[in-house]
Amino acid sequence: MSNSNNSNNNSNSNNNNGNKMSYEEAGRKGGEQTAKNHDKEFYQEIGEKGGEATAENHDKKFYQEIGAKGGSQSGSSNSSNNSNSSNSSNNSNN
Repeated sequence: MSNSNNSNNNSNSNNNNGNKMSYEEAGRKGGEQTAKNHDKEFYQEIGEKGGEATAENHDKKFYQEIGAKGGSQSGSSNSSNNSNSSNSSNNSNN
């Protein structure tokens, strides 16, 4: 019975917006369509391009800060691994 409630909630929310799709629904549908049209290699390529763009736009301090944030959130047992990966990222920037 909760499934029918969910579909009713979705249609009600669309009706309240003048039958416009929510950003969440549009993003989900777009992501599903992209996944249908592209393979693993596509995602690897855009990920690599994104990583290169990030490296061009940020300095060593940026990687140190995000490395520290990742290390503090994942606990002390992984902190040495995070500093190692942060150092390897920093080395590629230098």
